[in-house]
Amino acid sequence: MKSSRQNVILEIITEQEVETQQQLMSELLARGMNCTQATMSRDIKELGLFKQRSVSGKYRYVAPGQNSGTEVTQKQTTLFKTGVISFEPAQNLVVIRTLPGLTHTVCLVIEEIQPDGLVGTLAGDDTAFIAMKDNASAEALCRRLTLVTKS
Repeated sequence: MKSSRQNVILEIITEQEVETQQQLMSELLARGMNCTQATMSRDIKELGLFKQRSVSGKYRYVAPGQNSGTEVTQKQTTLFKTGVISFEPAQNLVVIRTLPGLTHTVCLVIEEIQPDGLVGTLAGDDTAFIAMKDNASAEALCRRLTLVTKS
């Protein structure tokens, strides 16, 4: 029962943006599974679910590795084409200059596509620092961003 419920929870959060435990419990109930709030909390903890901001700006439950897709969406491509002024590697960092106020969104997109070697991101108002594990990873990210902005 527990493992099947947890599998359904993973299906639900993969299929839709679930923002609250109550919403998740409602979705379970719609699929014929009832559980208490305490059980839901335990399941969330055991599955390692956490909330992450989606491209739409809402916070949703995700499983570890759930947003590890590498495809860049059209919305993300448009953001990079219109909002990113420049980017360049600086050893294991990638420095991205954007229009004012867009670096948080740019960092979110970078985190969602999870390029190989990503360590973390830091966003200011118009400058973002993307920490990569080594110089080669930073250069690879810049090549990837070049392809995105020129497509």
